[in-house]
Order: sequence, then structure tokens, then C-alpha cells
Amino acid sequence: MKVIVHDNQIEKAIKDLKRKLTKEGFFSEIKERRFYDKPSVQRKKKQAKAAKRRRKRMRKF
Repeated sequence: MKVIVHDNQIEKAIKDLKRKLTKEGFFSEIKERRFYDKPSVQRKKKQAKAAKRRRKRMRKF
């Protein structure tokens, strides 16, 4: 991942970096990996995410 700084606008570059990381799912991944989850809990979370995506997709149609 690359962020280019133009005219010493560091604040804008940091904002762009955060936006890219958020879009890629970096912060949510860090949040998920903060604590250990048992395999059964991981499966349930994965199923819940899939169900949420399905419901979201169904709303669009």
C-alpha cells in the first residue's frame, strides 16, 4: 500500500492512509484478533457475518 505526500500535507496523507486501511478491513481485522476465540465461537461469528451479508444483499433487491 502506498500513500504519496504532496506539498508536505502530512495530515491529508494520514487521512488517506486511514481511509485505505479502513476500506481494506485492517482495523476490523485487528479488533477481531485482539483476543483469542475458541473455534466454536469463531464458527458462530463467521455464520453470523454470512447471514448479515445475505440479509444486506436481499435488501438491495
